[in-house]
Amino acid sequence: MDPISLFMIAVLGLLIFFMIRNSRKQRATQQELQEKLKPGAHVMTSFGLYATVVALDDDTNIATLNVGTGSLKVHRQTLTKIIEAGSPEAKVLTAGTSAASKPAAKKPAAKAATKAPAKSAGTKAKQA
Repeated sequence: MDPISLFMIAVLGLLIFFMIRNSRKQRATQQELQEKLKPGAHVMTSFGLYATVVALDDDTNIATLNVGTGSLKVHRQTLTKIIEAGSPEAKVLTAGTSAASKPAAKKPAAKAATKAPAKSAGTKAKQA
């Protein structure tokens, strides 16, 4: 065999090795997430929503989340991260729930500037 063929076979072998390794890591991460996912756990969804798990339905893969003032039903696969108690994201979650119960302060409306429309060169020629 020539050296180029050996090199191509070696690269293919490395590619397959890294694909299998990545697949195992993802599977282990998903398994860990599913073990920690229980009612009362603080989670982040794939679309950036921080919430608390209220209920899980294993038959339909639906998770009911408490989002401060109400509840939300999402597919279980959208729950991407468990928020640990000491993490910086946990502070965001607790701050977000207290801020959600307070009404937002109204900002004063900006005053619109009133100007007369500028005349174009074509209208000046017609006036003369």
